[in-house]
Amino acid sequence: MDELLTERLALHPLTPDEAERIVGMAPAPGDRWAEGYPAEGDIAGARGFLNGCVTHGDPGVFGAYEIRRRVDRVAIGGIGFHGPPDGRRFVTVGYGLIPGVRGQGYAAEALRALLALARDQGAAGAKGDADLGNVASQRVMEAAGMRYAGEDERVRYYLVAFPPRT
Repeated sequence: MDELLTERLALHPLTPDEAERIVGMAPAPGDRWAEGYPAEGDIAGARGFLNGCVTHGDPGVFGAYEIRRRVDRVAIGGIGFHGPPDGRRFVTVGYGLIPGVRGQGYAAEALRALLALARDQGAAGAKGDADLGNVASQRVMEAAGMRYAGEDERVRYYLVAFPPRT
């Protein structure tokens, strides 16, 4: 599967071997990881990806991606789907960046690319959530076109419905 390219980023589809290195925090000689990568969320995402591979097989495009800067190919975070589209054809997305690169628009840029991929692959829409106090993540989802859909005592929920394909 090819990388998703944006102006500044390459979303690199993880392989099981790469995900195992992330979970073990043990880069191979060719891996280029920024200081602070992988973070706790990256490890959890890689673990979820591996569990999904064991349970359901290769997720194809609906897997996990490493966020790399195109200029130097250094991994600065992760993004991906929590599995294939559900019965309503909605996907659930998650993402995270290392603290040193936050606030530069990378997360919204990566999320826009992931949402476009989901739409192109036939998903009807996407869902995501952020802790109530994580205003930055809430703004990322809004910047990527997702809208507030409610909240509970812990998180705010966001979603976007894609226009029907003609």
